[in-house]
Amino acid sequence: MTEEHKDQIEDQDISQDKKEIQQEDEETKEPSEEREYENMQSCNEDEITLESVIEAILFASDEPLSANRLAGITETSIKQVNRHIDNLNKKYTSNKNAFRIEKIAGGYQMMTLSDYNHWLKKLLRARSDSKLSAAALETLAIIAYKQPVIRADIEAIRGVQAGELIRSLMYKGLVKIVGRAEVLGRPILYGTTKKFLEVFGLNSLKDLPKVEELKKPEQ
Repeated sequence: MTEEHKDQIEDQDISQDKKEIQQEDEETKEPSEEREYENMQSCNEDEITLESVIEAILFASDEPLSANRLAGITETSIKQVNRHIDNLNKKYTSNKNAFRIEKIAGGYQMMTLSDYNHWLKKLLRARSDSKLSAAALETLAIIAYKQPVIRADIEAIRGVQAGELIRSLMYKGLVKIVGRAEVLGRPILYGTTKKFLEVFGLNSLKDLPKVEELKKPEQ
């Protein structure tokens, strides 16, 4: 065997050894969901953590965010997201903060506690396009409790025409078409939207007050 052949074989052996060492290093690395946030900590005095990132996202968002979306943004698992949100709420309760992270319309949103509504109402003014008349609220309540419901049934309950009110509620994003009834003429069926849940602070339609709870107390 020539010296040149020996050198080639030695080079191949060294290259193979390097690949095996690299592969062993990769296999022995322990994955960490919070490695990125740990790296941030080393260069940031405020110590950014996954929990604080989730808090910042919810604080900045003006709409509910699902656990799945939060997991995608923070590149972690849904289980981790839920755990950190539970921890944050425990901290808020312990610190007697005026807000909590609530489940709204299937997602998470940071909201002030209802105990502070008296003062917040003095500060906030409802947007003109969000204001609902008594007739509109009545129509919306019928749709919410009877959905899916056709216009004729809404008008039968209210005793007046409801077409214009339904169109107005659809324009505001509170009501939508959900299908057609399997009856003569196949009239349109109406139901509430996700925005309806958000506006009224509900996680799902199951959270609507029971009809019995809405009855006026007997005098």
